Amino acid sequence: MNRVIHFEIHAGVPLRAIRFYSALFGWTFTRWGGGVEYWAIATGPATKPGIDGGLLPRRGPDEGRAVNAYICTIEVADLDQVLNTAQGLGASVYRPRMAIPGTGWLAYLTDTEGNTFGIMQSDPTARCAPGQMP
Repeated sequence: MNRVIHFEIHAGVPLRAIRFYSALFGWTFTRWGGGVEYWAIATGPATKPGIDGGLLPRRGPDEGRAVNAYICTIEVADLDQVLNTAQGLGASVYRPRMAIPGTGWLAYLTDTEGNTFGIMQSDPTARCAPGQMP
């Protein structure tokens, strides 16, 4: 089976993105050596499930458009608290809190660099309101 082993965040202003993700999730960033503008991202201890990633300056348009990528979703303990904190740090809500029945609560945010990411709080009792779809 093929698994995701690394992710990358592309940023117009890398230091602003570093401040945002450090403050929101407590991630640590280490500048890569060799004169390349690239930062390794540690998202948590190696003893826990998850992956680490990298951050780099957003490259210019390629064939008329900037980098387009997958959306990564981060597990959080309190979705509403993280939504509020993220907005205070300059994020905007792309898709508000919604139920993923039997799994949890999901929301999508747009970071300070225009990237969309998800946050999810596990809750096996999560249900959609009548007539609502996830």
